[in-house]
Amino acid sequence: MVKIGDIELGEFPLLLAPMEDVSDPPFRALCKENGADLMYTEFISSEGLIRDAVKSVQKLDIFEYERPVGIQIFGNNIESMEQATELTAAANPDIIDINYGCPVKKVAGKGAGAGILQDIPKMVAMTAAIVKSTNIPVTVKTRLGWNEETKYIVEVAERLQDVGIQGLSIHGRTRKQMYKGDADWTLIGDVKNNSRMHIPIFGNGDVTTPERVVEVKDRYGIDGVMIGRASIGYPWVFNEIKHFMATGQYLAAPTLKDRITAARRHLEMSVKWKGETLGVVEMRRHYGNYFKGISHFKEHRMKLVTQDQSADVFTALDEIERIFS
Repeated sequence: MVKIGDIELGEFPLLLAPMEDVSDPPFRALCKENGADLMYTEFISSEGLIRDAVKSVQKLDIFEYERPVGIQIFGNNIESMEQATELTAAANPDIIDINYGCPVKKVAGKGAGAGILQDIPKMVAMTAAIVKSTNIPVTVKTRLGWNEETKYIVEVAERLQDVGIQGLSIHGRTRKQMYKGDADWTLIGDVKNNSRMHIPIFGNGDVTTPERVVEVKDRYGIDGVMIGRASIGYPWVFNEIKHFMATGQYLAAPTLKDRITAARRHLEMSVKWKGETLGVVEMRRHYGNYFKGISHFKEHRMKLVTQDQSADVFTALDEIERIFS
């Protein structure tokens, strides 16, 4: 049984990665229904929380049906991160996660996210301060290093464990790689198989098929996997992986009706959660995957991603059901 603190996650948990403008409550609801064992929120700016910025504070909202759920925070100032941890703890998540992995320039360029991989002593000091400031289990998501020359993850993992984190998710790329090239799981395996490590180690990066999950589990001995891009517009991925691991057989793919039903529900929840304009716009990244593999679909996909009103998107979904059923 894999545990973070006292939270039991099953024998080989599947985690939903924190993804900006993706891992929101509507999407998390669908992933939970489809087998995600632990989900993380979108990352939240520590400075935004302290300033009481509306977008940051809204991301603290979690719901009982999501549990166990972790809230992820990021920042480059230790004192601000401590304050943000206290504000986050008040939302009563099961876990507080620290983002040391985001590679985008607006985050990493300011020394937050993966940017802190250039200053390991500060990374350790920040982690220690956050752990001390809360009774909630703290986990970390990070990368192998800043670049090819600084892949110190085996040592970093030990140091983070020593200051009290209770779980570690590792993306198998450096910051310099962003999301290019193949994820390197060998170092993730080295962390897991380091005899000094006793906290759960979760791997992340290019986990796109059930076979790949079985392969990395067997080869590297990791405690679970964190799934990001493969889940966008495809929440079924969690149950598909679980079914394959249990039986060696593939779960039947979602039907067109399943896809349309999920897209409709997702859009309804998105609009309810974020309002009409943002709810419609932020759904657009999901439609390509919701309807991936359907022939002669380009015209319909264009309709889905260019409409500005939810009523028009619902009409387009009705049209898809009528034409393709």
